[in-house]
Amino acid sequence: MSFDLTGRTALVTGASRGIGRALALGLAAAGADVGLSARDVPLLEAVKEEVEALGRKAFVLPADVTDAAACTQLVGDAVTALGHVDVLVNNAGGSSFYGAFNDLRFSGWEKTMRLNVDSIVHLSQAMGRHMVGRGSGSVINVASVAGLAGVPNMAAYGASKAAVISLTKTLALEWGPSGVRVNALCPGWTKTDLNRSLWADGGADFVKDQALKRWASVEEMVGPLVFLASDASSYFTGQSLVVDGGQTAG
Repeated sequence: MSFDLTGRTALVTGASRGIGRALALGLAAAGADVGLSARDVPLLEAVKEEVEALGRKAFVLPADVTDAAACTQLVGDAVTALGHVDVLVNNAGGSSFYGAFNDLRFSGWEKTMRLNVDSIVHLSQAMGRHMVGRGSGSVINVASVAGLAGVPNMAAYGASKAAVISLTKTLALEWGPSGVRVNALCPGWTKTDLNRSLWADGGADFVKDQALKRWASVEEMVGPLVFLASDASSYFTGQSLVVDGGQTAG
């Protein structure tokens, strides 16, 4: 089976930095043309140049994925720019709170859910109609190992990622008969600018019970992503591909 994505098209949210940027570049390196979405247009333009340097087409499609109407518009813009979309990578997400549940404001809980769950609901529904209508497609929801077990001090984030994993399984069952696959990519502790405060001093406490005893680089998420996007995973759906250095092995 082929990992080659030549002739395929992909839309990546949260593509301006971190894991999203790495995934967008990885898809392009595998042969795909890519729609790049986030809110920061200058950063997206820089990623666009990197994609084009790999010989692929790239389109900057700015959007705030916490807005339902913007998600619908984004899918329409991506289909117009790319002709059709073979791969949707729901990567946009994050959390601005790290602390005890009793200190979590409900407004913070709602903000995390809007970004990590509601955005995927809106984007997947709009893109699902497109892919189901075409009879093919691969949707990849970037979840987290935080959605697989309890995570002290990250209650909202963990709950949101658990919801993403559950939604992934349901959509796989609903869309499978139409030829559309839906999977989740679950990174473990991965170094990004947004979580720099956690790993800047080494972050050893976070990986002390992990097999590899280190944080991942964003590039280490690319191979698993290309697998999920390509024909190499043609019989793989409704699954959570865990890339965590052995964190959940014990």
